[in-house]
Amino acid sequence: MFQPLVAGGAGGGIVAKDALGNDVIAEEWLKTHGPGDRTLTQGLKGDPTYLVVENDRTLATYGINAVCTHLGCVVPWNTAENKFICPCHGSQYNNQGRVVRGPAPLSLALAHADIDDGKVLFVPWVETDFRTGEAPWWA
Repeated sequence: MFQPLVAGGAGGGIVAKDALGNDVIAEEWLKTHGPGDRTLTQGLKGDPTYLVVENDRTLATYGINAVCTHLGCVVPWNTAENKFICPCHGSQYNNQGRVVRGPAPLSLALAHADIDDGKVLFVPWVETDFRTGEAPWWA
């Protein structure tokens, strides 16, 4: 399916889609997703990307790509453990997607999560990774 890029940020972006393929409307999303929630949406390049609700009931300014950096499995959020745990080989990532246990060599990729005309827009993250202080490996 062709997804046209829309305006936003230096590299353009794409409107996040929910599990049914509908555009994610920020205000509506926050009515049904509470603090600490991490739910998969369709992000950049069609990759599964977590949309994060902060403790103050706002959307985080970043989305977390759910593709494990070890062998590419989709990493589920484990609410009880408050981290992402890969079912394939046990890699673990903290609540922001920073790798805390291998075999994954790198943290999960990030995307900016902006709001444009009420819709959540994922925009490529090309700046320093705030979790590691390093250049983003995915850019």
